[in-house]
Amino acid sequence: MAGLFDRAREQAQRGLEMGRQKVEEVQVNRAGHDLARKLGAAYYALRHNTGSQAQVDDALRALERHIQEHGDGALRS
Repeated sequence: MAGLFDRAREQAQRGLEMGRQKVEEVQVNRAGHDLARKLGAAYYALRHNTGSQAQVDDALRALERHIQEHGDGALRS
């Protein structure tokens, strides 16, 4: 009976870890999409004379840092 509980506990722990990984993946994807959106907004503002090149450059650097850290897979979907 103890073996059954041990296997159930291990399976539950694996499920929790998979859940944590999925939550982290969703958060990383969401952050990447937010950074891409901010870059687009900064570029739009620049083109309509309400923003600056510095804002575009800052947004681009932030997005590039995110891509270096997490890859660009999130931005492809």
